[in-house]
Amino acid sequence: MKAGQMPGAEAREAKAWLGANRWLLARRVTQIGILLLFLVGPWFGWWIVKGNLSSSMTLDVLPLTDPLLLLQVLLSGHVPELVAFTGVAIVLAFYLLVGGRVYCSWVCPVNMVTDLAEWLRMRFNIKGGGHLSRRLRYWLLGLVLLLPLLTGALAWELINPVSLAHRGILFGMGLGWMVILGIFLLDLLIARRAWCGHLCPVGAFYGLIGRFSVLRVSADNRSACDDCMDCFAVCPEQQVIKPALKGAPKGLGPLIDDGLCTNCGRCIDVCAQDVFHFTHRFDNPVPAAVAGPTHRSEASP
Repeated sequence: MKAGQMPGAEAREAKAWLGANRWLLARRVTQIGILLLFLVGPWFGWWIVKGNLSSSMTLDVLPLTDPLLLLQVLLSGHVPELVAFTGVAIVLAFYLLVGGRVYCSWVCPVNMVTDLAEWLRMRFNIKGGGHLSRRLRYWLLGLVLLLPLLTGALAWELINPVSLAHRGILFGMGLGWMVILGIFLLDLLIARRAWCGHLCPVGAFYGLIGRFSVLRVSADNRSACDDCMDCFAVCPEQQVIKPALKGAPKGLGPLIDDGLCTNCGRCIDVCAQDVFHFTHRFDNPVPAAVAGPTHRSEASP
């Protein structure tokens, strides 16, 4: 990536604008489409999906329940109905297949807010100097699970930005606007990807599930990498993409095998050399060892 240039410029030249944004567009269509499925009932009386992103029933047949919500309910001392366990089993099966943090990049409406803040940071070269540990989200996840155990109440759900956004769209945001605006300003001015990448306990929970998922991103064309670093610039979890870059340690397969990868596809979009693509976790051939002198001579420009 050249100085002053937005990531993906070379990809837009090589693949045209649509080819360099296809996974981003697919995510936005999915996120907005899911929201609309919940909204057409209250707005127009077409009850395709009832409930919210934490617990819902589709066409009065398919229950879906957030596993984190169920854990909070159980820790609060309440026993949910059997249908809630069925909904959790369906959700877990899905995210074990496609990746837990797919929720973050393909479903969560707050992602659109944080993506906008990140785009503005890059567009106007905002350098907010705050540093947050990525481990904070796990401490907050522990707190989310501890509070119902101590209080008997689902304290997190009162301030969960996803729940606030959903209720706000239906009934008016009220104080919910302050929470969403706070997340936007935090990401824009204080620290890059502060909420999704460092603080969100929901993302931390789904990241743990995602460690075992089948769908993965692979840098199987790593040899074509020209070190432009566009993939690194756009990745919401930059630490997971480091092993996929050209300078990856010897003997490391091309798979990005990290539960914190959101499978957002942005690295695929912005790469003009088509280094990345979606595959499965078993598609991870480890390259044969190459002798040191030979390797150096081949790598020389």
